[in-house]
Amino acid sequence: MPEVNSSAVPGSSGIAWRWRIALLLCAVTAINYLDRQALAVTAPLLVGEFSLSNTEFGLIGSSFLFAYALGQIGAGVWIDRVGTRRAFAIAVVAWSVAGILHAAARGFWSLLSLRALLGVAEAANFPAALKAVAEWFPSAERSMAVGIVLAGTGVGAILAPPLLGGLAVAFGWQAAFIVPGAVGILWYWLWLRWYRHPRAHDIGPDVQGPATDEEPSLGRLLATREVRGMLLSRFLNDGGFYFFLTWLPLYLAQSRGMALAEIAAFAWLPFVMADLGNLAGGWAGQRLIGAGLSVDASRKLCIWAGALLVAVVLPFAGEAGIWGAIGLISAALFGIQFKASSLFALPADVVPSAAVGRLWGVFGAVGSLGGMAFVAAAGLASEHLGYAPVFIAAGVTQLLSAVAINWLVRRIAPLELKARS
Repeated sequence: MPEVNSSAVPGSSGIAWRWRIALLLCAVTAINYLDRQALAVTAPLLVGEFSLSNTEFGLIGSSFLFAYALGQIGAGVWIDRVGTRRAFAIAVVAWSVAGILHAAARGFWSLLSLRALLGVAEAANFPAALKAVAEWFPSAERSMAVGIVLAGTGVGAILAPPLLGGLAVAFGWQAAFIVPGAVGILWYWLWLRWYRHPRAHDIGPDVQGPATDEEPSLGRLLATREVRGMLLSRFLNDGGFYFFLTWLPLYLAQSRGMALAEIAAFAWLPFVMADLGNLAGGWAGQRLIGAGLSVDASRKLCIWAGALLVAVVLPFAGEAGIWGAIGLISAALFGIQFKASSLFALPADVVPSAAVGRLWGVFGAVGSLGGMAFVAAAGLASEHLGYAPVFIAAGVTQLLSAVAINWLVRRIAPLELKARS
């Protein structure tokens, strides 16, 4: 797969423009996570108002992830077909409306259905964002670009407790769903105003050219050992992050006795560390490649460093005092996202940019299915055994995710796909 060096983007204006695109993608990811975090932040109010059990709340969270997983499979192929710009514009309007509709929820079944609708609508975010990264960034800069995009998850999670919690306390829980939806409509306008394919900016061709004269089908990609290894790793990876994204406010309320106002004041702290992990992981990957390491060595080193940090610190969180627990959870989220900056770059490392959407759709889907299973299991485990076993499982799955990369992805490099006979 020939790759155009970053010098193929002429002038500093091309370089500056692609980092502007990365910030725009970070912003929409933050909005995306504000929309989905509204449920977690208002969970103490919703559980009380609608008399929800932990198991029911786990199922509501899992309904989002199940729909999100299925949606990403179709979204990836759709994005490759209609293009990044148009697909993102449609998707952000759809999920903004779906988020606002949560304000009309009346109980378990309506919340379950609305979460599924939001999941389908939000499914386009990461396939489209990572396709844009593949179109705009060379491999040496890609982990940093992915880190900036993923930083949006932390920004959304950081803003959610004080912003959405404050709205819920001041105006009722419905406001926590309405406001993020309105912000999404504003981003839609900025996106249509600013984003074009690199060629439309007269900046140059894709930074990653196709390996063959034809775009590889999803079936041909799934037939490779490397892609199957990436999918297994992603399935094992996402449970820990989705657990804290979905359960942290409820955990602090149930196990640590925090009121909603206290949760709004402190629950954002772990996600500051998650964001630092995104940026540190992206920076480390870029620096390692700049120092002479191969893409393969750089990605694997960062993946293992993050996984080991999570596995070492998280099992102690359940027994620590409240501030110790918040500190250990913060360190674990740093590790999870440090690892993700390299793991999430892999689809763009191995296929042409024209096929990144379809591969990332499946890659994201299996991650969401893994997250769905973990979140549902966390509901059952926390109700009957407490939260300590969940923390241990989150650390173990991170290690198994790293093992899957080393075991099945022998070399992170453009795939050499056999031509069809």
